Amino acid sequence: MSSRSPWIVGVSGASGTPYAASVLRALLAAGESVDLVVSRASRLTLLDETGIPFRDAHWREDLAQWLARGADGKPGTFDGIDLEDVRYWPAGDLAAGPSSGSYPAKGMIVVPASTACVAGVALGLSKDLLQRAASVTLKERRPLVVTVRETPLNGQTLKHLVTLDEAGAVVLPAAPAFYAGATHIQDLVDFVAGRTLDAAGVPHTLYRRWEGEIGGGSPKDPH
Repeated sequence: MSSRSPWIVGVSGASGTPYAASVLRALLAAGESVDLVVSRASRLTLLDETGIPFRDAHWREDLAQWLARGADGKPGTFDGIDLEDVRYWPAGDLAAGPSSGSYPAKGMIVVPASTACVAGVALGLSKDLLQRAASVTLKERRPLVVTVRETPLNGQTLKHLVTLDEAGAVVLPAAPAFYAGATHIQDLVDFVAGRTLDAAGVPHTLYRRWEGEIGGGSPKDPH
């Protein structure tokens, strides 16, 4: 444990829990350690979008069920996910490891990031562990990727996003692209997750990269 240096993944209450699941699966597939913080609001979103609860006492069981589910809601889409190197911290635990700058971490990814979360981090409120860990990441000059999921954006939120950008965070809207040849909702989710991991510098194979070939991403005609 002394040499462990995880990525902290914060899941806030915005719609878009499949984005978080894709990021988590890819981090683990890349051999990365993960510290997970799930906000209280995101538990309601997760339950609404997937029907899966997230309970402190049963977090490993609930996380396994969540990560196995595809973006289309089909259970058992992803199997064999090893959760051995995942550590979970309750959002209300402000004495948790990630609340301190001396806690070893590679950086933090907030996915999806709600406007409330964005405001809290931009203003330094530290209302829960997710906001506190993000603030710590900024002050320690570690990578912070904020995958914001909201539309439209009002002026106040835009100001908060500029504040985060100026503080050194990467602001990454959850905006799928279509040049990668998406044919399924999972492809669109994985594109956003892949761009999030690109910003964090984590290797992955979640989407087809642009290579300068026009039409290379067009779906093939099955007929």
